[in-house]
Amino acid sequence: MMAFSTVLTSIPNLYLTKKPKNFHIPIRCLSSPSVSVSSGQSNLTQFDLKTYWATLYAEITQKLEEAIPVKYPDQIYEAMRYSVLAKGAKRSPPVMCVSAYEIFGDNRLAAFPTACALEMVHAASLIHDDLPCMDDASERRGQPSNHKAFGVDMAILAGDALFPLGFRHIVMYTPPELVPEPRLLRVIAEIARTVGSAGMTAGQFLDLKGGLNSVDFIQEKKYGAMGECSAVCGGLLAGAKDDEIERLRRYGRAVGVLYEVVNDVLESKSMEQKGIERHQKKRKGYVSLYGIERSVEIIGELQTKAKNELDGFETYGDRVAPLYSFIDYAINRGFNVSDFSQ
Repeated sequence: MMAFSTVLTSIPNLYLTKKPKNFHIPIRCLSSPSVSVSSGQSNLTQFDLKTYWATLYAEITQKLEEAIPVKYPDQIYEAMRYSVLAKGAKRSPPVMCVSAYEIFGDNRLAAFPTACALEMVHAASLIHDDLPCMDDASERRGQPSNHKAFGVDMAILAGDALFPLGFRHIVMYTPPELVPEPRLLRVIAEIARTVGSAGMTAGQFLDLKGGLNSVDFIQEKKYGAMGECSAVCGGLLAGAKDDEIERLRRYGRAVGVLYEVVNDVLESKSMEQKGIERHQKKRKGYVSLYGIERSVEIIGELQTKAKNELDGFETYGDRVAPLYSFIDYAINRGFNVSDFSQ
């Protein structure tokens, strides 16, 4: 149900992360199918997002390989693995979870079971989102959608199996000496809220039924919810204070929606260049409601909102650098999937 980890296409270079006082970011994309930012500052902390992400990608993918072995009934497990281990997966939810954890905690292994669970839940939502009765998408991450590869029946079962597997994985594999039980219960409750009728399910319902007047709600629930949940779960695992959790919540929600609005602008510009009318799009987004120019303004507002939330963590120094970098990553369109999946 969420495009937070939609496959992105090109990498400009590595990103500037720490935001100094009086930081201003002009956004330009009206004449180009790309959105870019410029800080106008040279005294920012450099952070190698590409290396950081690639390292976590490999570690998380290995854990997911181990978590979903093929066993009886084989076809269900093969369908589960097909989506969770897809080459085009960016691992955005688990990487954000680990990054948020590392602001407050010292041993990232404590966050890995939850990070893997978030990827399982995310994959399950995408499987169901692509079904003919939902968005009816024939392709996901550069390969046939799950229901195209395994059939609608197996796709439904694969999604149904991944949701509870994620919760079980958290309970079974989170080190109790690193994460006390009360924190774990809050994490489970957070994920349950996110995928349920108060979160992504509500967003999907209104995407099917609500029309353009519900776009803001749809974007927040369908796309912002997983970013919010990923950041919050990392903080909860590490024992962040309640006010810090709320900062992570607002940050993650803004970044999740930011990614989708950037996607919508780029897709609309691409369609315009190809002479395709916007009303032919199945999915209704910010561009359909507000137009390109206002959508670009919204991108800038979301970027500022997300960075302002991170400013409240300045006492943690460079530990916040990965979260800052995700914002510019969204604007600059990230890096090629092959950087992570080979």
